[in-house]
Parts: sequence; structure tokens; C-alpha cells
Amino acid sequence: MPETARRYKHLDVLTTMFVVVLLVSNLVAQKICMIGSFAVSGAVLLFPITYIFGDVFTEVYGFSSSRRAIWLGFFGTALLYLMGAAVIALPGAPDWKNQQAFTVVFGFIPRILVASLIAFWAGEFANSYTMARMKLWTNGRKLWTRTIGSTVVGQAVDTILVITLTFAGRYPARTLVNIIVTGYLLKVGYEVLATPITYFVIGRLKASEHADAFDRHENFNPFHLSERDAQIR
Repeated sequence: MPETARRYKHLDVLTTMFVVVLLVSNLVAQKICMIGSFAVSGAVLLFPITYIFGDVFTEVYGFSSSRRAIWLGFFGTALLYLMGAAVIALPGAPDWKNQQAFTVVFGFIPRILVASLIAFWAGEFANSYTMARMKLWTNGRKLWTRTIGSTVVGQAVDTILVITLTFAGRYPARTLVNIIVTGYLLKVGYEVLATPITYFVIGRLKASEHADAFDRHENFNPFHLSERDAQIR
């Protein structure tokens, strides 16, 4: 049945949760935290969850639903950056003493801003595309191969882009490679450990929505916004 003919109970809520997790990840990303002996951005605690959402959207509702969520997240993040810059530029009230703290939290450096948007967009689409293609190759079997395989691809694209675009020219190549490898392994490990949760959520959603999308005739162009092509069985 074409996806546009369906009315899902949970898709809008899940899309909203996806965007909220993404925005919060960007807000907390500026703090460097110690996890064991690793110094990592605070976003590591939340951002990998967006890839779980991507798996859920693609597996249950189809690539087009994932594409819609990614674009909403992209424009939501861009709006967050834009409004942060605009409010920082406005003069503070005379008795308001928190301008410096506000600037630290919402004052995104333009280079980091651009790197984050590009990496998020490319990584999420790589994740969803891989998930959808692997589902066709496996005929819907062995879900774990798709959730892990798509994460391996998507997180590689995201991590390489965000670190390279942010730090190239500021650190030696060996340092960049170390940062990329460390961040990548942490993110992939995070999602591998979350596989049982992903299985549970996808199973419950498929039963509740009576949906199991196969993108046999999908146009995987990320700029093709039609939702006509997903097939549900």
C-alpha cells in the first residue's frame, strides 16, 4: 500500500523526538566530558540515538519517512544556530549579567556549524540508504545486520566529515585520525550495545502500525521529497 495512504499512530511523535534529541545534542556538544580515559563531546551521549531513530524510520515506515525526518532535523538545527546568533547579537538588558555564559552555550563557531550540518546530513542519509538497501538484499531477514551495517557506514561518513571539516589545518593528520577513530568506535559501540533496544522498539512499532516497509521502487535521491514509493507489507 502506498505510504501516503497510511495514517500512522506514532510517526509524528517519533519524528518530533528525533528532532528534539538532535537539537539537544547540538546544545550539549560544546562540553568535553571524561568517559573513562576518553575525552569526548557531550553529544556522544545523545547523538548516536539519532541513528537508531533513522533505523526505525527506514525499517518500519520506509526511506521517505526517514528522509523527511532528516530534512526536518537539518532545518531545525540551522534555525537553532541562526536564532542563537541573532539573540547573542541583541543588546542585553542592563540588569542581565549572563551574556558571557549565554554566548558560550549558543555561540556556535561558523566552521563548526557548517561542519556539523554537512556531517549530519550526509551521515544520516548514508545510514538510511544502507538500511533500506540491505533490507532488500536480505529480504527483510537478519535485522541486526542492517542496524549494525547501516551504523558502520553512516557513522563513518559523519565522523570523518565533522572532524575533518572542523579541525583540518589546525591539527596534524595523525591527530585527526586518532580523533576520528576514537569517536567512530565509541559511536558504533554505543549502537551495537543498543541493538536489543532497537529490536524491541522496531518489533513493537511494526505490530502497532501494521507496517513493514520495503523500498523496492523508492527514489533514493535525498532531494526527492515525494512519499509515494514505499511499499508496506
